[in-house]
Amino acid sequence: MFRQRGRVAGKERGRAARRTTGKARHRDRHILIIVQNLPVPFDRRVWLECQALRANGYQVSVICPKGPGDPPREDIDGIHIYKYRPAPEAKGLLGFAVEFGYSWLRTAALSAVVARERPFRVIQACNPPDTYWLLGLACRLRGIAFVFDHHDLNPELFISRFGPPRTLVQRMEFNGLAWLEHMTHRTAHRVISTNESYRQKAIGRGGVDPDRVTVVRSGPDTRMMRPCYPPDPRPSDAVELVYLGIMGPQDGVENVLHVMDELVHRRGRTDLHATLMGFGDSLQHLKRLAARLGLEDWVTFTGRADRQMVMENLSRADIGLCPDLKTPLNDLSTMNKTMEYMAFALPSVSFDLAETLVSGGDSVLIVPSKDIAAFADAVERLADEEELRRILGRSARTRVSEELDWRPQAEAYIGVYDSLLGIERPSGITYPEIPARSHDEWGNRLVPLDDEDELNRYIVERR
Repeated sequence: MFRQRGRVAGKERGRAARRTTGKARHRDRHILIIVQNLPVPFDRRVWLECQALRANGYQVSVICPKGPGDPPREDIDGIHIYKYRPAPEAKGLLGFAVEFGYSWLRTAALSAVVARERPFRVIQACNPPDTYWLLGLACRLRGIAFVFDHHDLNPELFISRFGPPRTLVQRMEFNGLAWLEHMTHRTAHRVISTNESYRQKAIGRGGVDPDRVTVVRSGPDTRMMRPCYPPDPRPSDAVELVYLGIMGPQDGVENVLHVMDELVHRRGRTDLHATLMGFGDSLQHLKRLAARLGLEDWVTFTGRADRQMVMENLSRADIGLCPDLKTPLNDLSTMNKTMEYMAFALPSVSFDLAETLVSGGDSVLIVPSKDIAAFADAVERLADEEELRRILGRSARTRVSEELDWRPQAEAYIGVYDSLLGIERPSGITYPEIPARSHDEWGNRLVPLDDEDELNRYIVERR
């Protein structure tokens, strides 16, 4: 009798040990990613990171705000996404404090849920804001590593939006942002920078050991992000301009409207139309400005754009617009929209930002910051010169696919986690499989990128 009970107890201990070992093994490869400013998978950089981790043997969970109509939980391609209702739109210092505090508490609560359901080994925080270092510090005390994915320079963002701090309150706000950034850098085991300019800030201002800072640029996966024949091509006698991105005070989208006002009302270019895809704090203001300038017939606001809208509108457009002014933030930031335009073989026009010159190379026409007339000149030149559009469009697609594609960045990104967790990968990393295809997931026929004559014709006609 006692012998039988002993055998049963032994079996139970064995099962418990296997469950514990399995849980520990799962924890050793489980990464929790925190995002506050965009839902996932709408945040394309974070989604590419998630997919790279999954393809290379990691388990991934994400905590982020909900987008319109999103459920509280989603499992997409094996990635577990936990979502919370976003905070009300922030207005003023108190509004931002409430937003950050609310989001931090909701994220902390959900991280406890994730830890209970799927214990994790590393927590990755993507800014803005720079408030999650405290959660990272709490995790460090429990043996969980903290990785900081540095998307924005918040002290520079403050100066870009409000100018240098002058009043006592402004100096307190600015110093608070600088302190939060410093604490984030100080707490992190590893820092991921989106470009070399950000890396130098982490080393110089953040005091991070250069060996702990890795550049992972936000390049698109050009196997997936590529032009299709648009189901609704622009009229053959028209030229379509496009903007894709966030619409905040620092993004300069009002410059698109002033350029359109110059082209349509002063130069008589009624053959031009601009589609503006995105959302943000300035969207309603921009709509009112467009109405005040009498541009309703020449400008379309789409609001939040899903992947299908982005693919189809970038495929039908002729010229990409990069209206960000030269500010302390914009000059050092890599603009995702520039590289996404390039993936669709779009020539573009930009103000003279240092990092846009690095990304765009000779596929972008560069004009002096704030010079609306020069920006309009560049747009008009591209509108009138089909051969120039073809040359720059080909250059854009070649550059982004050969030099800026996400896959080399994925290698650097996975290397951060392999190094942190002591994982050796003799045969290199694995990329998500993408089968050969002639149509995209919405049924649109893809442009054959290996047919030089057809690609040249498409870039000019966009149909």
